[in-house]
Amino acid sequence: MNKLLSLLVVALLSFFANAGEYQEGKHYVKVQELAVKSPEVREYFSFYCGHCYNFEYMAKSITKNLPENVSFVKNHVDFLGGASQKMQQLLTRALITAQEMDIEESQVAAIFKYIHVHKAVFTSVKDIRNVFIFNGADGDKFDQLINSDTVVRQAEDMKSNQEILATSGDLKSVPSIVVNGKYMIHTHDLDKENIEQDFNNLVKYLLTLK
Repeated sequence: MNKLLSLLVVALLSFFANAGEYQEGKHYVKVQELAVKSPEVREYFSFYCGHCYNFEYMAKSITKNLPENVSFVKNHVDFLGGASQKMQQLLTRALITAQEMDIEESQVAAIFKYIHVHKAVFTSVKDIRNVFIFNGADGDKFDQLINSDTVVRQAEDMKSNQEILATSGDLKSVPSIVVNGKYMIHTHDLDKENIEQDFNNLVKYLLTLK
C-alpha cells in the first residue's frame, strides 16, 4: 500500500510540474470552438495517413489514461490527396459502422493494416465489407448500418467538424488532437524522450481548462 501511495504521489507531482510548463501558442492553441455534448478528446485522422497509422499507439495510450467521464473520439477526414474523396467518405461511414457494431478497435486496426501493411486499395464498399467480415464482423449487420440514416448523419457531423476547423485554418494536417472542441495540441515542444507521458499529461491539463 505504501509503495502504491508513493507511486501515486510521484505521478501527481509529475503531472502538476509539467502542467505549469504548458503554454498556449507553444504546446497548444485555441481553435474555432466546436460544441461538445460532454468532455472529449477528438482525433482528426485518415486511414490513408501513414502518420495516423503510426500514431495509433498514442491514441490507445490516451484512451487508456483518460478520466472515466471523458471519451476519446475518432473523427475521420476526407481531404487527403492520393485517394478518392468518395472512398475516404465511405471509410468515414465504415468507422461509424464499426462504432455502432461495438467493434471499432478491431476494424480500425484491420483497415489500417489493409492499406499500410498489405498495400491494398479500397475501390468499393464491397472491399470494406470483405475486410469487416474477414475480421469477424456480421455481414448482414454491416449491410444494415453502412447506408443507414444513423451512420450517414454521423458522417455528416464528422464532415462538418472537419470543414469548420479547415475553413478557420486550424486543421491543416492529420493526426490532430483537439480537446473539448477548443484546444489543439502541438507536439513539437513536447519531451521527445518521454513523449507518451508528456502527451497524456498535456491532455489531462487541457481537460481542466474552461
